[in-house]
Amino acid sequence: MTFRNGLASLLRPEDSVLVMIDHQPFQLTNLNSHDPQTVVNNATALAKAARSYGVPTILTSVLADRGGVIFPQITDLFPDQEVIDRTFINTWEDRKVVEAVAATGRKQLIIAGLWTEVCVAMPTIQALGEGWDVTVVTDASGGVSLEAHEVAIQRMIRAGANMMTWLAVAAEWQRDWARVEQAGKFTEVLLQHAAGSGIAYVWEQQLLNTPAPKGER
Repeated sequence: MTFRNGLASLLRPEDSVLVMIDHQPFQLTNLNSHDPQTVVNNATALAKAARSYGVPTILTSVLADRGGVIFPQITDLFPDQEVIDRTFINTWEDRKVVEAVAATGRKQLIIAGLWTEVCVAMPTIQALGEGWDVTVVTDASGGVSLEAHEVAIQRMIRAGANMMTWLAVAAEWQRDWARVEQAGKFTEVLLQHAAGSGIAYVWEQQLLNTPAPKGER
């Protein structure tokens, strides 16, 4: 087993490419491993983070004329980008997708999609076998059951994949709060999508801007 450790194993925005797979209505209707609203939120947050850090993002659907188009929360972030629609269930067998990813020159492949056990597992396992460094964003993905999702995760780990959540991915891209330009964008994503963490930040800003009460010491 190859261990993923050391500084070079952490995600870097300049080396990352994100592939978002089949975030479509049909898949969402039988999503049972997560609350569907949460997955939409997390997938949108991941896409926003990628855009903020300049990470190329490939959007792909399967049989969109029957399964529905990708959620507008995601496609609206990339208005000029063509969604690659496939017939292959396994995204990595579609040459248009693979060529789009390869054209970025990046080797840290990040994948999120519906369903974990099918549309995420197959391309992940194939890409790993072809030498890609693959990270799966587990909370921006989901399966038809909790068991299906968790078994797929274990299968991909055994194949050599790295597992992370969207917030961990964004934090790893940020890495240093001295990256001020990106930090502001990261904070905006937190405010919109990180629930308690975003609210806590708003509260902190409120307190910092509230004058201390005047009174006798």
